Amino acid sequence: MAYRDRTRQWYQRKKNLPELSLKGRALAFLGRREHSRAELARKLASHAESREQVETLLDELIQQGFLSDERFAESRINARAGRHGSQRIARELRQKGVAEAVVTEMVADLKTDDLQTAKALWARKFGVPPKDAKEKGRQIRFLQSRGFSFDIIRRVLAVDEDE
Repeated sequence: MAYRDRTRQWYQRKKNLPELSLKGRALAFLGRREHSRAELARKLASHAESREQVETLLDELIQQGFLSDERFAESRINARAGRHGSQRIARELRQKGVAEAVVTEMVADLKTDDLQTAKALWARKFGVPPKDAKEKGRQIRFLQSRGFSFDIIRRVLAVDEDE
């Protein structure tokens, strides 16, 4: 069967499916991965009749334990912790609408591990100290793009220059 025929059949089956309710949509989104309250509200807004309907549903989902900003932050941190610094992870959480109190609480533990994470990333990517200013700038930009503070970057590069 050709790709075009399979695609056509898929669209035919999709047309015959009943429309999901707002709660069904929310549970489908949450079934795929954790979402923050603000992120889920944004996704559901175009399918709801009013903003109050979305807010009521989100309150209900939180009360039932299906939706949690803390769980969302924890899953995002677990997914990013080995490859990114605490600053970048905190910025991503803020962009997703997680409350500042939750962000500072969850990211506090990451700041203690930033130096080890940065060293591991640097060793995997470069492994040798920079030979000149151009190479040093390249290594600094790499670590900055991963969300590490300049203090951590300086310590990573200084330790390797001393060795």
